[in-house]
Amino acid sequence: MSGSIWSKLKLNAGALRFAMNLWPPFVGAGIRVLDIAPDHRSAKVRLCMRWYNRNYNGTQFGGSLYAMTDAFFAMILIWNLGRGYAVWDKEARIQYKRPGRGAVTASFVLTDAQIAEVRAKTASGEKFEPTYRVDVVDAAGQVVATVDKTIYIRRLPGAAELG
Repeated sequence: MSGSIWSKLKLNAGALRFAMNLWPPFVGAGIRVLDIAPDHRSAKVRLCMRWYNRNYNGTQFGGSLYAMTDAFFAMILIWNLGRGYAVWDKEARIQYKRPGRGAVTASFVLTDAQIAEVRAKTASGEKFEPTYRVDVVDAAGQVVATVDKTIYIRRLPGAAELG
């Protein structure tokens, strides 16, 4: 993740959202980035139900539910920590709670305190692997799936020079 195109682009939140909505894996799955906060500390994503992303039962395909949550916590950290850190998705666990029968959304937020914790725990170059949780909810606010994402983070040697 730290070597991706997204980490190299210096886009404001609106331009980044626009670019992400053109990314073929999101377009093909029916995923739309609705919002990225100006400080890049939160994002909101929607998955609309289409004929091409339904499962055999006519509900949201589980792979699409996972795909809409993939990489956002890592990206929020990359956007806020800067180039001096290696940030990778390490592990994920998804719990399906109920069938998704229409559009669903997921909101990703990392607080100032969470980002400060990452900086503190990686200051000496040690790895830190926090787990963050996001719920995928339907239009009525009912939880369709819960995703726990474990992120690998390490401050790079010479990070002070990278900015």
